[in-house]
Amino acid sequence: MRTIFRFILFSTILGLLNCCNTSKPKKSLDDLRVAFNYESTSAEKYAKFAQAAMKEGYDTICQLFKAVSQSESIQASNFGKAIEKLRGSTVNAEIGSSEVKTTAENLQAAIKTEIYAMHSLYPGFIRDGENDKAPDAAKSFTWAWNAKKGNLKYFRSALAAIDAGNDSSLPFTWLVCPTCGNTCSRQDLKDACDFCLTKKEQFVGYQEKPEGE
Repeated sequence: MRTIFRFILFSTILGLLNCCNTSKPKKSLDDLRVAFNYESTSAEKYAKFAQAAMKEGYDTICQLFKAVSQSESIQASNFGKAIEKLRGSTVNAEIGSSEVKTTAENLQAAIKTEIYAMHSLYPGFIRDGENDKAPDAAKSFTWAWNAKKGNLKYFRSALAAIDAGNDSSLPFTWLVCPTCGNTCSRQDLKDACDFCLTKKEQFVGYQEKPEGE
């Protein structure tokens, strides 16, 4: 009888330990949902900004917004996959509203969007992912945080070009890493992504000899 009791007690304790070890990292899951919605909203917003830039005749800035919109979609997809892995079910994005103004104003809004993500979202999210021992979440947050630096640089250059009346000097060809969403001009393209080491040949928009260049 004692042997049976000890076996039941041992099984109960083992079950509780397994339950604790497999518990979902709630903080990282909450962060992933916020990031998923944020990047999904940004992707749609930048796609609208691209259309507005094209209507105003800013072809180069239109291409930049299209590229960054694709970048945000890739990042949102990464977050969605991380959520599904932790939660075991699919997730749908909650797209926020966005206001479309002039291209100069849209660039200012985009700069604020990237700065907010860089300084107010991802540093804390990365720490939560590391503390929760959720490597997929921490990796996705880190990739997005790194990509924001390039986006911010390009948006600022585009706004400066508009102010100087010299937007034609901006790059027309932009490439996006399909793994982490890193966006770069052809001039800045390296043999492999700085963040996830994806080969340049796999970048969205890559051509060995692009037409017109």
